[in-house]
Amino acid sequence: MPTPRVVAVSRDATHRFSKVPAESITLVAGLGVLGDAHAGTLVQHRSRVHRDPNQPNLRQVHLIHAEVFDDARTMGYELGPGDLGENVLTADLDLLGLPTGTLLDLGGPVVRLTGLRNPCAQINAFRPGLLKVVLSRADGTPTDVPAPSTASPESATAPVIRKAGVMAVVERGGEVAPGQPITVTLPAPPHTPLAPV
Repeated sequence: MPTPRVVAVSRDATHRFSKVPAESITLVAGLGVLGDAHAGTLVQHRSRVHRDPNQPNLRQVHLIHAEVFDDARTMGYELGPGDLGENVLTADLDLLGLPTGTLLDLGGPVVRLTGLRNPCAQINAFRPGLLKVVLSRADGTPTDVPAPSTASPESATAPVIRKAGVMAVVERGGEVAPGQPITVTLPAPPHTPLAPV
């Protein structure tokens, strides 16, 4: 089985949907990606800031698996690094199947998984119909209907599968660059599946 690895890294100092690919990014413990609009100890995503600006930032680093780009291609969408707003593009790692609290060593820097990215309508604004690539019903049928807000009661019971990556906080800082291996350390059982954050 291939070794999980970093395929690409991206960041953006402004609040836009996509991020700009970079040769490397610097992770800062407790803050996120240096120079990225979503770095901070408190929540930085605008919709969440609007609801409660004092909540902790559980979305410091966005990771997505490159295999979702393959799925997108089969559905007629060409995507590149940073297009879906991710900071770290991975390969050969089932990010969505990992439990909450999993530690990922990205070749030195370490992040702790906090939850799933909740796909929103901005994905369809980026590319019309793209939401169906990263959101499907539990029976496997794709959907263009945005997932319930993570602030809504429906988010806990909605029969949807979110495939837009995972969110993490930085436990140990350092440089991350394409090609670095990823080492997975699972938390002590019982394991809690990732949920939208």
